[in-house]
Amino acid sequence: MKPEHAWQALDTAHGGAVDEGNVGGGTGMVCNEFKGGIGTSSRVLDAKYGGYTVGVLVQCNYGWRSQLRIAGVPVGREIADHKVRDNDVGSIIVVVATDAPLIPTQLKRLVRRVSLGLGRDGSFSGDGSGDIFIAFSSANPGAADTKKTHQITMLPNEQMNPLFLATVQSTEEAVINAMVAAETMKGINDFEVIALPHDRLREVLKKYNRLTR
Repeated sequence: MKPEHAWQALDTAHGGAVDEGNVGGGTGMVCNEFKGGIGTSSRVLDAKYGGYTVGVLVQCNYGWRSQLRIAGVPVGREIADHKVRDNDVGSIIVVVATDAPLIPTQLKRLVRRVSLGLGRDGSFSGDGSGDIFIAFSSANPGAADTKKTHQITMLPNEQMNPLFLATVQSTEEAVINAMVAAETMKGINDFEVIALPHDRLREVLKKYNRLTR
């Protein structure tokens, strides 16, 4: 990683859809012994809960194959071949973004829910896995100005449950999106990690009545 890489990332930043799979920092990632990478997902709350958006971006590089679950289905046990390691090493980085008016203590509460979403996918945050989670809110622009006082808006704590749920769901889905988008890749010393096979995934989901066709 060199300074020019950082500048390139800033110069090419854009709105719209996020590239997923083994792109950028996700190029060398392995997730549940399948090819990992970058994944994203989001939820928009109902208007009665404020209509706020929660977006999650993951860079996933963790997990045992045997623990992988998708839609509650033990996919890792059903697709058990082509395993690449027998320990939970690596790391996952998760960024949670929202436009809900949350103060720092509330963002800390929000970002803790990331672990629950990962748990739905089968993660148990192994000893060798480095888990880095951060969250930010785009509300209250200019509040960090050190030259003057500011008035800010803050969502009552009692109204945060929908945001917690959105964070859990988006995290769970973002990891799966990363694996679905990733492609088989061969790296140094011919070390190959296969992508999650879409056809076999569909078969397994049908077996457990998660797909109807």
